[in-house]
Formats: sequence, structure tokens, C-alpha cells
Amino acid sequence: MSELDEVLQALTTDGEELDRLVAGIDASQWELPTPAPGWTIHDQIAHLAFIFKLAGTAASNAEAFKAMTAGAEKDFNGAVNAALSLYTGDSPEVLLSRWRAERSAVVEALAAVPAGEVVPWLVNPLPPIILACAGIMEQFAHGQDIADALGVRREATDRLKHLVVFAVLTKDFGYLSRGLTPPSVDFRFEITGPSGELWAYGPENATQRVSGPAEDFCLLVTRRRHRDDLAVVATGDEADHWLDIAQCYRGPAGAGRAPGQFAPAGV
Repeated sequence: MSELDEVLQALTTDGEELDRLVAGIDASQWELPTPAPGWTIHDQIAHLAFIFKLAGTAASNAEAFKAMTAGAEKDFNGAVNAALSLYTGDSPEVLLSRWRAERSAVVEALAAVPAGEVVPWLVNPLPPIILACAGIMEQFAHGQDIADALGVRREATDRLKHLVVFAVLTKDFGYLSRGLTPPSVDFRFEITGPSGELWAYGPENATQRVSGPAEDFCLLVTRRRHRDDLAVVATGDEADHWLDIAQCYRGPAGAGRAPGQFAPAGV
């Protein structure tokens, strides 16, 4: 199995697990508010359906993707809200069907990208494997909002490694979203997967270091938990600052979550 195939399999499995979670709830629960202000469970799945449609189009039809994203760089929040409106009238059954179709289509489209080619995306073109990792991030983040709304605890797996890699690659997003200049100093990340395997990135002798369990790290970089409620540890002033601003997605940071808003991830 190639690296891309492995990531696409993880993307598929994560989607299936989240699908099982929402497929079993009743119509009223689809309208439950989630920790993302103003977003219901319906909105969360609508967002995923649109993001996967966007990625699938980018991988299969560059001109159509360009038309879909025209103006998004000028009004990111407006583009997101406009996308949600495309699904407002969908019943849960219809929305689920649309999301399932887009999940299948994006995997097929990314797998079909010729070796060595990149896919157009919102800021810069991306290799298909990185765009697939971004999809994993999206499902993790919005899936967490849904799980929190339902009071469900998700089981962490070593598939989180793909999100950890993505977060390391996008380390500077937290600075850029706030108009800050990323520091030139190297970081060392030592993240422990649910199986106990250590995933290490960056120079071994780096003075700025971040360590902790993978689930907590992923909750941090998707801003689904406050750093005070996570077992992620920083060594060095720059690393400590990074824990305050870490995010692995483009666009505004948002308010994030308050300290003590949720029980610690490991509880």
C-alpha cells in the first residue's frame, strides 16, 4: 500500500466512524448546538460535505474549482457561511446522502491524480496526500464538535498520525492567522500515539520542544480544547507561545475553547 493509499484509507475509515455516529441520531438531534458558536450538528456535516466537494472538484476539474472559490480569499468567513446555506433545506437523510457521495468522490479523485502532480487549493497547490491529510483534520475537528454536542467520547487510534504530520507541516498557520511573523528557530515535536508509538519530527537538538499524547495534540491544533485541559507540554519560550496560538487550518483562529469547558481528553 502506498503512502497516499494509507492516508486515503484512514480518511475513509474516519468518515465511516463519524457517519455511524450521526446516522443513529433522530431529526431533533441534528439541530443540537455544538461548541462552535452558531453551528448545529447539521451545519457541521454540511460543512464537511462542502469541503469534500471542494477537494474532489480540485482534484478532478481545476477550472470548476477556480469558479467555486472565486472571491473566497477576500471573505473567508462569508464563503464558509455561503457554503452552509447550500445545505440548509436538506433533511438529515438527504444531507447524509450528499456527504457520503462527496466522501467517496474525493477519495476516488485524489487517488487518480498522476504521480508527482499537485492539486489546486485555496492558497497554494498541494500534493494529493497533503489534501487528504487536511480532510482527516476536517473530520477530526468537526467530528469532535459533534461528539461534544452528543456527549460522546470517541476512541483515538493511530490514524491520528496523519493529522499530527499535517499539524507539524502547518506549524506556522497560528502565526500567520494573527499577522505574526513565524520564528526562524527549529521545533522538535515528540508525540505519542494511542498505541504507545513515538512520532518525532524536527531536529533532536532543538531547544523549542512540544510533547504529549496524540489525541491531546490534535485537539490543541484544531482548537477543540484549551491548552490548560490537555497534557501537551512545551519546552522553550517560543514553544510555549505556540501552544497558545496553535492551529492547523487556514483562516481566522476563532475563539477556541475556554479552560475547563470540557473534561481532560484522557478522562
